[in-house]
Amino acid sequence: MNTLCKNIVCAAFVVFGFCSVNVALPDAGTSLERKSGYDMNVVERGRYLLRTSGCNDCHTAGYLLSEGKTPEDRWLTGDTFGWRGPWGTTYGTNLRLLANQLTQAQWVDMAKSLKRRPPMPWFNLNAMTAEDLGAMYQFLRYLGPAGKPAPAYLPPDQEPAGPYATFPAPPK
Repeated sequence: MNTLCKNIVCAAFVVFGFCSVNVALPDAGTSLERKSGYDMNVVERGRYLLRTSGCNDCHTAGYLLSEGKTPEDRWLTGDTFGWRGPWGTTYGTNLRLLANQLTQAQWVDMAKSLKRRPPMPWFNLNAMTAEDLGAMYQFLRYLGPAGKPAPAYLPPDQEPAGPYATFPAPPK
């Protein structure tokens, strides 16, 4: 792991204080309502993967600060909180709108070849199986489109309008 990635991970643990938090999620143990056209075992697998892979941390507004208690109907709708560093400022994409624009095959191909700016751990998606990526897609489609697009990337010379974290953290 390069120094920039280590700094981002360390700063995230410090900023959000989640390194030793053990929280019961609001939907733990509950089953999703059956919907026609969906294999609910696949949808549940996608739900599990998206919850445990950290996707909500950046792609769901307020998820980290609520210790994972954000209602599921708001999951993965993007965020206006920025992640700023030498690369510029990035925002967590609205994955529900994105999945609604793609077929499952397109989603899997995109995830397998994705290369993004920090803090997106694109290398984790690249390493996932097509089966797991398909399950994630099925859960996103099950939830349906919601929300609006996240703000666009800003180059390093532009100041973000809303709240953001700076990486690496500025010296004291």
